[in-house]
Amino acid sequence: MSQKHVAVLMGGWSAEREVSLNTGKGCVAALEERGYRVTPIDVQPDIARVLQAVRPEVVFNALHGRYGEDGTIQGLLELLQIPYTHSGVLASALAMDKQKAKAVMAAAGVPVPEGVVVKRRDAAAEHVLPPPYVVKPVNEGSSVGVIIVREDRSHPPQELGREDWTFGEEVLVEKFVAGRELTCGVMGDRALGVIDIRPATGLFYDYDAKYAEGGSIHVLPAELSPNIYQQVQELALTAHQALGCRGVSRADLRYDDTPGGTGALVVLEVNTQPGMTATSLVPEMAAHAGLSFGELVQWMVEDASLSR
Repeated sequence: MSQKHVAVLMGGWSAEREVSLNTGKGCVAALEERGYRVTPIDVQPDIARVLQAVRPEVVFNALHGRYGEDGTIQGLLELLQIPYTHSGVLASALAMDKQKAKAVMAAAGVPVPEGVVVKRRDAAAEHVLPPPYVVKPVNEGSSVGVIIVREDRSHPPQELGREDWTFGEEVLVEKFVAGRELTCGVMGDRALGVIDIRPATGLFYDYDAKYAEGGSIHVLPAELSPNIYQQVQELALTAHQALGCRGVSRADLRYDDTPGGTGALVVLEVNTQPGMTATSLVPEMAAHAGLSFGELVQWMVEDASLSR
């Protein structure tokens, strides 16, 4: 049994704080069961001082959203010379910026949806694209702040012009791709299984569908033709490698298999800090591949390094 000292970073102050706390608690329990010496840390602005006092051998990064997923904490860990899990500074920052990530993925031959970045108030004033389209914050995860504008919506989304909008002054507006929501994890240099996500209620895989118990139905393996299934895995791995991701990541895709549809398969984004809660997708994919949750988090800790 390992006695390696692991600090699990969780919480923080992004819009995904609660999900991060859930992820962190699950990972702490699993690592303790595997024999690691674990120090859970609810991240605050004094995290550098705390880490210097705790002096862990490895950091398990269970943060989600800004500061934890965008290269910020990764840069700090590089400065402190503490090996850490998941992707490094550049890949984390790149994947978190949806528009820049799309440009890099497209250059690698990965199909991505058409879209444009505009000021949020401009998107509130008039339709930037013909409906249906999707509006996303440029730098948030977990479907936070996502708005779907349906074909029958005559006016643009007015919430984008509100004073209490907290998701940045620029938004990404993309053409809506009909059909199925698919996701595929990558672990090192290996693509895991493909899940077809079907929201139990609502119209898409939003924040509640992701994290509420019973919020979505996960079909694993996804009921796809073998060539489409393999194509999804290949796209997830190509996107992971093109962005320079390390450790575990998860690609979200849309597949238009609607009657008379385009048949398009596009990658929406790559998550460098996928959720690790009881309802999360990557642990489910790992289990399908024969890995327990404990084995998954142990692999991530042993994979940790600097200069990622």
